[in-house]
Amino acid sequence: MTKVQIKTGLPYIGLPIIMALLLILRIGQLNAFVLLRYELIIFFGYITAVIDAKSKQIPNLLVILMIISWVIISVPMLYFDFTSSIPLLIDSGLGFVISGGLFLLIYLISRKGLGGGDVKFMSAAGLYLGMSGSLTAILLGSTLASLAGLTLILLKKIGRKDTIPLAPFLYVGILAVTLSV
Repeated sequence: MTKVQIKTGLPYIGLPIIMALLLILRIGQLNAFVLLRYELIIFFGYITAVIDAKSKQIPNLLVILMIISWVIISVPMLYFDFTSSIPLLIDSGLGFVISGGLFLLIYLISRKGLGGGDVKFMSAAGLYLGMSGSLTAILLGSTLASLAGLTLILLKKIGRKDTIPLAPFLYVGILAVTLSV
């Protein structure tokens, strides 16, 4: 089994910084709380993708920090704009339950062919992306992961029973969703 090498450090965090700046340019079009949520999912998604690519694990602490951060930005949203924040919070809850439930179902059916960290990560990402955003990110990320896996198998870089980290591909789906809003 070959291990993918990912370089990290200041020069390599340019992608999330560029993506965050692109979102900031839309400051007049997006609610400040929604913008902050997207900025955080870009940040947490990048960290998750790098850790998963290096170790094929997603730390529970990272997922817990994602959820705590979401709560911290959602509570003031309720205070400042209660009526318009309720639909956003319901959508976030649906994103959490549906994306987490879908990944949990796949995890159970595939006999752990999908990692438990991926289940927890996409549940937390569902809070930030909402129902339709998280489903779109899952579709895009899973499709890219499948294509990459098939390509690596055809090139004989990995075997059929080898695994590839899913979070980097889910992160591409998350980026596509956050930039298309």
